[in-house]
Amino acid sequence: MGKSMAGHIQRAGYDLQVYTRTKSKAGELIAHGAGWHDDIASCVKNADAVCTMVGFVNDVEEVYFQPQGILDSAKRGALLIDFTTTSPTLSKRIYAAAKARGLAALDAPVSGGDVGAKNAALSIMAGGDEEAYYRALPLFELLGTPHYTGAAGSGQHTKMANQIAICGAISGVCEAMAYAEAAGLDTANMLECIGGGAAGSWQLKNMAPRMLKGDFAPGFFVKHQVKDLRIAIEEAQKRGITLPVLNEAASRYEQLLTNGEGENGTQALIHSYLPANE
Repeated sequence: MGKSMAGHIQRAGYDLQVYTRTKSKAGELIAHGAGWHDDIASCVKNADAVCTMVGFVNDVEEVYFQPQGILDSAKRGALLIDFTTTSPTLSKRIYAAAKARGLAALDAPVSGGDVGAKNAALSIMAGGDEEAYYRALPLFELLGTPHYTGAAGSGQHTKMANQIAICGAISGVCEAMAYAEAAGLDTANMLECIGGGAAGSWQLKNMAPRMLKGDFAPGFFVKHQVKDLRIAIEEAQKRGITLPVLNEAASRYEQLLTNGEGENGTQALIHSYLPANE
């Protein structure tokens, strides 16, 4: 997703400088003129805007807080935008540390998966100061549909609500397919029938066909879904609320991870309902 997003920014004429742990992943961007850097400090030191999209909470913490990381190296006045889905608590820490250094920070997780990133059709959920949001708006509009959600951390909380809704929707798709098989239905026909009615959803339209074809290539990794749902459960527990659908879906994704399916896409959840489905 990060490569696709950076590509939209590059094609819009911005001077793009890149750093990744694996240089080959940025090869296409470099071939089209992006500047390559061997470390974070040299990549961000002259940037007006620094955008991050990494995997896990500890990755976000590392790139921002390590010595010679983003917070140490970005120039005063720079805008920091973290597109990673991460902990709201960490986003607030980044915001406070950035502000103390004369920087502006936004947490701006996205939804839409690989297809949304490629098609510039992401939903962008931004938290932080409203002034910083409007500074970032020209970049956001290159990537999809931006939304201002409130103070620092609000973008991450909105993304948690998004993930909770998704896990319920994809679980419902899997259960419908399991029921159809048990009832002896033509599953493809069933999906076509219900897809145009009240049961229709993005998950049914996009993920169910992949499940039927045995296509478990990741638009969004199981391992990242597990990370997100762990955060959602932790945040729900802090607020004293019980979300049984979230807990059930998270348990099934945790089992997929244990079974070695972390590199599969989230549609692999069907294996939790139809283990023989390949």
